[in-house]
Amino acid sequence: MRDNRLDQRSFRQRIRKALIIFSFILLPITFAYISCPIITEGASEGIITGGLMVFFFIFISSLVVGRFWCGYICPAGGLQEIYFQVQNKRVRIGRLNRFKYLIFLAIFVSIVYAIYSAGGLTTIDLLYHTDQGVSIGPQGAYTIFYGPIFFITIFALLAGKRGFCHYFCPIAVIMIIGRKIRNLFQWPALHLSADASGCTDCNRCSNICPMGLDVNSMVRQGTMEHPECILCAACIDTCPKNVIRYAWMKK
Repeated sequence: MRDNRLDQRSFRQRIRKALIIFSFILLPITFAYISCPIITEGASEGIITGGLMVFFFIFISSLVVGRFWCGYICPAGGLQEIYFQVQNKRVRIGRLNRFKYLIFLAIFVSIVYAIYSAGGLTTIDLLYHTDQGVSIGPQGAYTIFYGPIFFITIFALLAGKRGFCHYFCPIAVIMIIGRKIRNLFQWPALHLSADASGCTDCNRCSNICPMGLDVNSMVRQGTMEHPECILCAACIDTCPKNVIRYAWMKK
């Protein structure tokens, strides 16, 4: 029975990593839907773009599943987890993490101003700045594509595990805001739960966490909610005592 559980855990992480790496492979096709400059350009023309709709969906989903997007779907996360083979040190979580909030604020203000300047959003073009839905079609698309790849690479290699997520990613802030709203109202949502009495302090959960969180301390302190947690279940699947688990209802 124990071996079956371990096999199931390993399978979940293999599926998760396959999904997120495949998402990165698809990025040349899909990046127009998560590109802030393209979304802002569309807003300046009064257009609701596919990217703007994706951002809205990410926010709505975060009200229920937190940063699940980051753990299973995000192409930038997929690239960074590929870099784990080269740079796997735990990222420093401190005041510099607040920089991504400034990035988010700048982008949010620019989008709002673009909408205001256009006199509001008047049309819908979900395939905006794509060639029949494919991002690599328009002229100059590769320039827009390689820029984010460069920044993600620099942060991943210099800052450590998912450095781009911690320090720069504005999409992460969208989900953090959604999660804080959920925590304020405390409706049922996906979260981590832990039984500290069964913890042996093996630290496997902290060592495996792709976000570099000190999960062991979170378990011991009974505070499994963390704004940088992406609910990837890596800590759940590596714990030999089944101390950590997914939960839905609040206690």
